[in-house]
Amino acid sequence: MADSRSTAGVAVVIAAAGSGARIGGGTPKQFRRLAGKPMLRWTVEALRRHEGIGPILIVGDADAARDAVAGLDDIHFTPGGAERQDSVRAGLEFLAAQPRPPRLVLIHDAARPFVERALTDRVLAALERHAGAIPAQPVVDTLKRGVEGMAGETVARDGLFRAQTPQGFRFDAILAAHRQLAGASLTDDAALATAIGLDVALVAGAEENFKVTTAEDLDRAERVLLGRLPDIRTGSGFDVHALGPGDGVWLGGVLIPHDRALIGHSDADVALHALTDALLGAIGAGDIGQHFPPSDPQWRGAASDRFLAHAGSLVAARGGMIAHLDLTVICERPKVGPHREAMRARISAILGVAPDRVSVKATTTEKLGFTGRGEGIAAQALATVRLP
Repeated sequence: MADSRSTAGVAVVIAAAGSGARIGGGTPKQFRRLAGKPMLRWTVEALRRHEGIGPILIVGDADAARDAVAGLDDIHFTPGGAERQDSVRAGLEFLAAQPRPPRLVLIHDAARPFVERALTDRVLAALERHAGAIPAQPVVDTLKRGVEGMAGETVARDGLFRAQTPQGFRFDAILAAHRQLAGASLTDDAALATAIGLDVALVAGAEENFKVTTAEDLDRAERVLLGRLPDIRTGSGFDVHALGPGDGVWLGGVLIPHDRALIGHSDADVALHALTDALLGAIGAGDIGQHFPPSDPQWRGAASDRFLAHAGSLVAARGGMIAHLDLTVICERPKVGPHREAMRARISAILGVAPDRVSVKATTTEKLGFTGRGEGIAAQALATVRLP
C-alpha cells in the first residue's frame, strides 16, 4: 500500500462479499451492471471523488472486484468471511497489518453507489468529537407490528432512524470492538461500537444513499443514474473497406468465414470502425483516423476492438454512459443474420454495455453499386450517449 493516497489518514473498507440472493439473477448485486458499469465501480468512484479519502480496500471476491474496478489506482483487495461482520473484521485486520494504519476508517456497503461528498464530510467532521459516526434518516412512516399476517399495535417511531453507510470510526477503537465481539453477528458496525461503550454520533443521511437490495432497487438506481446524465448526444459513423483475397471477414468483432477478406491497415472491421466514429462524434472527439492514424505502423493488422474500447473509455472519462448503438452492415455477402447475436454480444462485451443497448442490422443495395457488385462492405452506425 505504497500508493499516493496511502499517506492519508482516512481509509475505506468496502464490504463486498455478499451473495445478493434477494436481487435474483445469479450475479452478486455488487457486480451487477448499472448504466453500463458494475455497481461496485460506481461506489468506488463516488468515494474517490473525495480528496480526503486515502486507500480503498474491497473485501470479497478479489478477482471479480479487480475486474469491476480495473484501471483505478490505490485499490486493495482481501477475502471476506462468512458474515458481514467477519468480512469487515478481515478488512480492518488487513489495514492494521500495514506499516502505517489509518487514523480513521469509513466502512461502506458496496451496494450503496450514491454516497455524496457532503454526507462523507458530515461523518468525518463528527469523528473529530466522537469515536464513531453514522449517517441516518429518521423514520417517517407509521410502524405496525405484524401478528400472523394481521396489523397489530402501532410502534412509536419517535427517536427511530434508518442507519446508512459509510459508518466512520477512529480506527483503533473499531478494530478493538471487532476483536472483542468476533462472532457476535451484529448487523452493523455501530452496533459493535456501542456494545463496548463507544460514543457513536448520528449525522444526517441522504435519501438517495439507499442500499440496492432487490430488483426494484436496481431499477431505481438506474433511474437515478440516468437522471444525473441529462445531456443526450448522438454521433454517426460510416466506413467502407474493399474485399480482397482471404478466407474470412471481421465484422462486429466476429470472424465470419467467407471466400474473401476485407482489406485495410488494421483488421478492416468496418462495423467496429463505424461504431468507433459514431462514439467519437457523439462526444466531439474527432474521428478514428485522428486517434489511430493509418500511417502509424503500430496499427498494422491491429484488432479493431482496441479502437472501439478506446472510444468507449473516452465516453467514460467524460463521466458519461453509452445509451444505445445502432449498427447497419451493407453487403450482399456474407449473410450477417446468422452472426447477428454473436456480434451484439461481442460489441456489448467490448464496451461493457448490456446487449439490449446494441442493435445490429444488415441490408443490401439490391446488387447496385460497389457493395452490390461484391467489391466491398460498408457500415453505418449511430451512437447515443448521455453526459453530465
